[in-house]
Amino acid sequence: MKLRAAIIGCGGISRCHMAGYKALSDRVDVVACCDIDLPKAKRYAEEFGIPADAVYEDYNEMMAKETLDLVSVTTWNAAHCGATIAALKGGANVICEKPMAMNAIEAQAMLDTAKETGKVLQVGFVRRFGGDADTVLAFSKAGALGDIYYAKATYLRRSGFPGGWFGDLAYSGGGPLIDLGVHVMDLVRYLSGLPKPIQAFGVTYKNLGNNRASGGEQAWAASTAASKYKYDVEDFTSAMIRFDSGLTMLMEASFNLNIAHDTGNIELMGTKGGLSFSPKFEIYTDMAGRFINIAPQGNTGFDFTRAFNDEIRGFVDAAEGKAPCRAPAEDGVILMKMIDAIYESARTGKAVDII
Repeated sequence: MKLRAAIIGCGGISRCHMAGYKALSDRVDVVACCDIDLPKAKRYAEEFGIPADAVYEDYNEMMAKETLDLVSVTTWNAAHCGATIAALKGGANVICEKPMAMNAIEAQAMLDTAKETGKVLQVGFVRRFGGDADTVLAFSKAGALGDIYYAKATYLRRSGFPGGWFGDLAYSGGGPLIDLGVHVMDLVRYLSGLPKPIQAFGVTYKNLGNNRASGGEQAWAASTAASKYKYDVEDFTSAMIRFDSGLTMLMEASFNLNIAHDTGNIELMGTKGGLSFSPKFEIYTDMAGRFINIAPQGNTGFDFTRAFNDEIRGFVDAAEGKAPCRAPAEDGVILMKMIDAIYESARTGKAVDII
């Protein structure tokens, strides 16, 4: 019997989840959807073949009326906690888009509910499912990097505010740190063996505001209209985070920044070797008294579609007990503690311990 899935939040990122489920059509049927914009949900249902009588604007009503095995929570950030808890209590396994919640308190409540219900709660850390991440783990397991002690994680856009609710603190919880930095911070931690963060120092800036000129990429545009939302988030964040393993990470994330072009990269420095994802995947080490740069063959990049499909497949496998969850809620809670600490450090001007 196929698993029954539903989607809460019918915006742009939900289409990536839908594509992942469609790729598993022999195992999963998407049988319901929900959005506070009911006409939008109805159009979504018609497009993807969801029954007209299984379209909802209230996720509590959907969970009461539908029998579901899987739920994707792809709403704005402020609804992640409520929707996830409702879905878990309604008997479904849940994959919740990143960031897991607005803060660590909400994230912990979600994790506690998952434990109480015995259901899988996966966080949408899609970068864990990229070919670049798999390559790092393979070389790390082989001992090519040694102990990783320093990392740089950047996700910078010259003019890349997505618009709509992403700039409204009440809906998003923050700006590029919580939207973009979350990806690279989690990826560094994942690739470094999941060390525990112990302290953060961060700065945030609101110097540039919204997108100021044309010509920037707008591939991330929100599906909601901008008129009802404020723009009161930061446009740039930089932070240093220390971990119990001895690792230190420098992170930078921006919606708007005066740079030449958009850029994103992970750099890891270890006792035996280092690596960089961009402009191409390379490992830096030495052999026979010479420095050498190694460019591995095969899938060493991040393919958006492929990674999302693998992420959804991993979620379905975990829900069926066929494989462990690769992005468990526990890691989402830790990431939210890091984000909370960076924002608090930026507010106070002091380093903040992460407990």
